[in-house]
Amino acid sequence: MVYADLYGQGGRGVVLAHGALFNKESWAKQARPLAEAGFRVLAIDFRGHGQSHGGPHTPRSLRSLAYDVLAAVRYLHETGSESVSVVGASMGGGASAEAATEAKPGEIDRLVLLAAVGITEPQKMQGRKLFIVSRNDMLGDGRPRLVIVRQQYEKAPGPKKLIILPGSAHAQNIFATDQGPRLFRIILQFLSAR
Repeated sequence: MVYADLYGQGGRGVVLAHGALFNKESWAKQARPLAEAGFRVLAIDFRGHGQSHGGPHTPRSLRSLAYDVLAAVRYLHETGSESVSVVGASMGGGASAEAATEAKPGEIDRLVLLAAVGITEPQKMQGRKLFIVSRNDMLGDGRPRLVIVRQQYEKAPGPKKLIILPGSAHAQNIFATDQGPRLFRIILQFLSAR
């Protein structure tokens, strides 16, 4: 069972997929202005996070989390959204990328990958793609995350764009820095472009 918070109305849907240390409520400050901009926004709790849960043997791999993203995408389509984009951060970015490899053609219009982890087949991702990472965001082994994100970006088909922000904040944590307003404007512009 996947729980979500729904914001706004309109024919353009957006799924917000949180990082491992977050939940659906962590997107509230971004979901409200997206809704005010005319988007119908669905912020989900992944299985095993927040209110969501699965059966006793439900795995929590990125592949299984991708099905949570796809369920949200399909819910928005089934309830009136003409197009659906996905914004995923860290773990949620990896799950969103996996969802974009499993989606039917046209199911995911745009994909924002905010310091996404674990993209196994970036060459199979559908839709327009925006990769975003902080320049000094480091992996657990001390390597810059930018190295991995750039490799994913290079393998992904177009149309695509890579944005490198100053600082070291990881994924959703960027919103709490001086780069937060800029990050939100970049995402809104990407989602709004025709």
